[in-house]
Amino acid sequence: MKDVTAGAIALLRETFPAEVRHCPLGWEAVRAWERRHGVVLPEPYRTFVAEIANGTDDGPPDEGGLLPLGEKPDSWAVWEADCWMSPEPFDGTTVRMPGQRFPLEEEWQWEYDYYDDTRHSTLLHHTYQHGSVLLGSDRSGEYWTLVVTGPQHGRVWWLTDGCAAPYPSSPSDQSEGAFLHWVRDWHVGQGWWRAE
Repeated sequence: MKDVTAGAIALLRETFPAEVRHCPLGWEAVRAWERRHGVVLPEPYRTFVAEIANGTDDGPPDEGGLLPLGEKPDSWAVWEADCWMSPEPFDGTTVRMPGQRFPLEEEWQWEYDYYDDTRHSTLLHHTYQHGSVLLGSDRSGEYWTLVVTGPQHGRVWWLTDGCAAPYPSSPSDQSEGAFLHWVRDWHVGQGWWRAE
């Protein structure tokens, strides 16, 4: 497991002032959550949730800041109820499965694929439900996730109607984790649709 640098922690504390932070979970609760789901959260997100804040009122997602660990945004139930591409009923109560493997390794734009119920709906369902924790939402149908399983472990992904894409990060930023890179870009007001 990667060590968290003092610089990463300092940046996270500076980015999210005390007045917008929710109470951190503490290490015992974080480890219990990890055991329950069979995953180890990527750093520095893991330390952030344990020591700094388990969610924030302000942050990169437009809809209310960062979510507490394991929570869903308010728009999730509305989006699930309207989603027509799932082999399973979506009613806002579908159980997310962070311990299952995240199914993608590169951007997928299903809006351009011929829709095949047997091929696409299961993959789409797993993309939204497996191998990640929800970080927050920009609006109904647009969600930021942090992958916690498989080859994409530690990457932030953007899930939206028609596309799933990893957040861009340069090789120099990989050592500190995509979560920190994503937070840093928001903090300095840099848009994320930029060339790598």
